[in-house]
Amino acid sequence: MPKTTELLRKFLIWKYKHISERQFVYILSILVGLLAGLGTVTLKNLTHYIQLLLEGNIIKDYAGFYFVFPIIGLSLVFIYQKYILKRNISHGITSALHSISRRNGIIKPFKIYAPLIAAPLTVGFGGSVGLQGPAVTVASAIGSNISQLFHINAKTRMLLIGCATAGSLAAMFKAPVAAIIFAVEIFALDLAFASLIPLLLASVSAILTSYLFLGSDSFFGFDLQDTFEIKDLIFYIILGVGTGIASIYFSKMYFYITQFFKRITNPIKKLIIGGIAIGIMLYFIPPLYGEGFDLMNDLLLGNNIRALRQTPFDADLTNIWIVIGLLIGITFFKAIAMTTTFAAGGVGGIFIPTLFMGSTIGNIVAKVINNI
Repeated sequence: MPKTTELLRKFLIWKYKHISERQFVYILSILVGLLAGLGTVTLKNLTHYIQLLLEGNIIKDYAGFYFVFPIIGLSLVFIYQKYILKRNISHGITSALHSISRRNGIIKPFKIYAPLIAAPLTVGFGGSVGLQGPAVTVASAIGSNISQLFHINAKTRMLLIGCATAGSLAAMFKAPVAAIIFAVEIFALDLAFASLIPLLLASVSAILTSYLFLGSDSFFGFDLQDTFEIKDLIFYIILGVGTGIASIYFSKMYFYITQFFKRITNPIKKLIIGGIAIGIMLYFIPPLYGEGFDLMNDLLLGNNIRALRQTPFDADLTNIWIVIGLLIGITFFKAIAMTTTFAAGGVGGIFIPTLFMGSTIGNIVAKVINNI
């Protein structure tokens, strides 16, 4: 350790003599972007690997196992946090914002690796939450700790946290511009030209990491067949009102279920109640399993049967109104399943479940309009 400290001291002296502060920030933004992309890729691959292990013939042939998987996953997360980590993992974006507003961007090192284990266990075993929140936790912790390592001032540390966050979003969705806008909006960064370049560098380097490990496939693939016409504006207004109502329902359901579980003081009891509740929902509504990207993509491709999967209702999925009814039910229960996963002790994010609900509502509105 003393030798490492001495090497770092010599490097900082060399850096001070040969590299300007701005150039060094550019270099760090690339490094942060690469590491944030690597963290996001690791989250996705670990979760996918767990799902592949479980989603073989076990789920296909023995639907009752849906009752078991969430409890197993939540139990593993509970054991990991209580006996191995010995601390709780707070939610991603909220945790990063708290560190920025209250701790000058100082984030503890354990948040780099802790979500990489807890989030895949939660989502892979059926927890109905997303991975973007944990990815932001990992990325922001990387940005914070790298800035601390190289003795970066507080203002630049905030920028590097924003770069890391933009990198995680860019790596997950392969959307660098959206990632930069997201980071600027969430962290209220000063969007000057000097800060825009590090954000671009971090986003691009993170995307390169994603392409290297995940290939060129994107989460959402579709061909735009119809152009926008002004006469269709009323339909978009209807969709906007519908999603607005859904967002109110989402918020109220989140706070109601959270308050319900807060009254349960025993964490084991929380885990059992939450795990059984999620298991029941997954048994009757299989698309609620995990993040839900499969359903969103299948709906984009117009494949209703594959999107809804096999349910115990034995519904006629060739009847469009039955499909619409099932999609309404999925939208309604997604908020319940997500909040229950959180309240029972799961680790995940809220961003992708809201994306899931929005995409499902959009598909419902389109199907209704096209069939009346």
